[in-house]
Amino acid sequence: MNSPKSDFFSDLQFRNLVKQVTDDTLGTVLNRESLTLYCGFDPTSDSLHVGSLLPLVTLRRFQLAGHKPIAVIGGATGMIGDPSGKTAERSLQDDESLARNVAGLRRLISRLLPESGPSPAQIVNNAEWTKDMSFLHFLRDIGKHFTINHMMAKESVRARLEDREHGISYTEFSYMLLQAYDFLHLNQKLGCQLQLGGSDQWGNITAGTDLIRKIKGPHVGVFGMTHPLVMKADGGKFGKTESGTIWLDAHKTSPYQFYQYFIQTPDADVGTYLRYFTFLSKDEILALEEETKTTPEKRSAQIRLAREVTQLVHGAEELARVEKASHALFGASIRELDERTLLDVLSGAPHSARPKDALSSGVPLIDLLVDAALVSSKGAARKDITAGGIYLNNERVNDPAFMVRSEQLICGGYLVLRKGKKNYHLVSFK
Repeated sequence: MNSPKSDFFSDLQFRNLVKQVTDDTLGTVLNRESLTLYCGFDPTSDSLHVGSLLPLVTLRRFQLAGHKPIAVIGGATGMIGDPSGKTAERSLQDDESLARNVAGLRRLISRLLPESGPSPAQIVNNAEWTKDMSFLHFLRDIGKHFTINHMMAKESVRARLEDREHGISYTEFSYMLLQAYDFLHLNQKLGCQLQLGGSDQWGNITAGTDLIRKIKGPHVGVFGMTHPLVMKADGGKFGKTESGTIWLDAHKTSPYQFYQYFIQTPDADVGTYLRYFTFLSKDEILALEEETKTTPEKRSAQIRLAREVTQLVHGAEELARVEKASHALFGASIRELDERTLLDVLSGAPHSARPKDALSSGVPLIDLLVDAALVSSKGAARKDITAGGIYLNNERVNDPAFMVRSEQLICGGYLVLRKGKKNYHLVSFK
């Protein structure tokens, strides 16, 4: 087993990962001995979104420091839904959807938290220890340790109680007890001493530490720690774009789109995200932050952030593919891309389609430019071509009479039209 790193807690503090702790001695304990810790992930989808990346990376950080992480997939709690941070009750899932989501999360988490090595992670499903417990036994053995007054004082419950329109059901009101029971079970069976979570989980976490102390005694060594919720400096929601949520599953958000999301990080956020999501050293992060101040046009910090996070989530092979695609977007090497990558690269560009046999006798380039709305008229197309502002597959075309034929197709049936530096249009020929 790895020995814990003596400066581990100070590194967590440098990265602004310590929002709240239940006991001020936690830092000393983490630096001195190896702890078993857990964080929960409810299977509301078959993938986690990028907002869940911080707790996953933090678990991995603990693992690399010699501690033993447990990722708990909420096969039981996910049937209810956590009211924390929600203004309305979640829709309940059927058994088939829940099983599919649990399997998807297990696949994803296992890629980020290795289950082998010096401090192997464990991935468990809390349905394993709750499915056979009767309601009466739960009330008798767990519910008796909680007062309604205490539960109503928790922020996650209080906020919903004050919302007269939505309120909170008994089902969601019970969530806190189930999460507390998770911590008790993991403490009794696996020696788990620490629960991690976002700051919105503080009430649920303290419910768990309280329950363990009531059952095992007031001096038992259990702890809770929260990290901040990931926010954007401008108040916008992290992990959301105009096209939707950024997911960790490559089938829901392509590695190229994932990479582009992080490379577009504003200067005001990039230092925070380097701390949160990468394993770069303090000196490396500070140097990149200084570069952002002195030479922001280089975007060195954003490039490094995108590289580190994409490799972490999708692997070195996918990182190489998306970097090749990023470079190809502005060069003739776009011809070397496969169809999947080409469509990823141009996913945000306008698209149109034409029958493939239309190229048998050739199509005037100026007609394609007009049809693509890259120019207002054929006369404007001739003027832009003569001025050197029109590109076909990223190669400049200087002849206004240029005819496009089948040999110009790339990736089995596409043409990439470009006007200037940024105005793209993808034409498919099928």
